[in-house]
Amino acid sequence: MKRSQYIAQAGIIAAVYAVLTFIMIQTGLASGPIQFRLSEGLTVIACLTPAAIPGLTLGSVVANAALLPVFGPTALLDVVFGSLGTLLGALWMWRFRQRRALALLGPVVTNALIVPAYLPVILAAGGYYEHTIFGVNIAASWPTMYAFGVVTVAVGQFVSVYVLGGLVLMALRRPGFERMFGIERG
Repeated sequence: MKRSQYIAQAGIIAAVYAVLTFIMIQTGLASGPIQFRLSEGLTVIACLTPAAIPGLTLGSVVANAALLPVFGPTALLDVVFGSLGTLLGALWMWRFRQRRALALLGPVVTNALIVPAYLPVILAAGGYYEHTIFGVNIAASWPTMYAFGVVTVAVGQFVSVYVLGGLVLMALRRPGFERMFGIERG
């Protein structure tokens, strides 16, 4: 793949990821104790092109930075570590692209393990500690918060990656699309 094509693909992926996340931020589903991001469905593109790795990571940095006005400086945790989860998930996907079910597990696992580690700090800054969700007092101890976050982030990621991402993969696997955009067959 030509360098210019690689950069263009990464830029388009970053922009679409960021815009979809911005939309979900407006609904309140992208940043609370229970997270669902449509943009995570795009992570499957890392199974098709290595340009998705920097594209998804940059898109995550930009999108997570949009949370700074909402959560203040604590949102920098999401900018750094949330984007790290996206980077690791994308690298995992590219590495295991020949085994799709395993590849799609990458962003689910990385985000489910990383995001809940700092989520209590961000939620405290946003005033979410005053709420009970599904019978769980999210002001409880950090281990309880972490366990709750692992489950809720994993569920949101699973739906986004396996269901929405599966549909994205089916659409992008069409031969004409692959040739047009230099997508690698795997």
